[in-house]
Amino acid sequence: MIVYRIVQDKTRTSDLSGTGSFKYGGRWNSQGTYMLYTSENSSLAFLETLVHFDKSLTPPNLFLMQLEVDDSAPVYVVPEADYAAEWKKVGLIENQKLGDRLMADRKYLAVKIKSAINELEYNFLLNPMFPGYHGLVKVESVREVETDARLLKS
Repeated sequence: MIVYRIVQDKTRTSDLSGTGSFKYGGRWNSQGTYMLYTSENSSLAFLETLVHFDKSLTPPNLFLMQLEVDDSAPVYVVPEADYAAEWKKVGLIENQKLGDRLMADRKYLAVKIKSAINELEYNFLLNPMFPGYHGLVKVESVREVETDARLLKS
């Protein structure tokens, strides 16, 4: 399976540790839980990154990582019934508890979950603590991508 991730700094293009999520938390994890956020396509990865920037502070260039996840790795698809009623709400504790539990269980290398930006597309939450993770997830390619100014219009 191929997934995508956007990072701001070229030095982070080899980092698959989930340390940023561990330090700061996110929609699907609380601080102290390792998780690597990725998307099913490059466009979604780009949008998922842009929503976190103030338009005046958006870097002119970002780095798109294409990751190969071994097809033998177990992937959990979150059932519709497991989404909280207000799952799109930022900082919702129920979302973080779900992600924290799935990462702590270490049963799945990845969790397939709907994107709050586009519910018809999916993100993959990778578990850096899954046994054999570093042998199952590889950086296939990295390319610098320019941030199109039309995405930053007011």
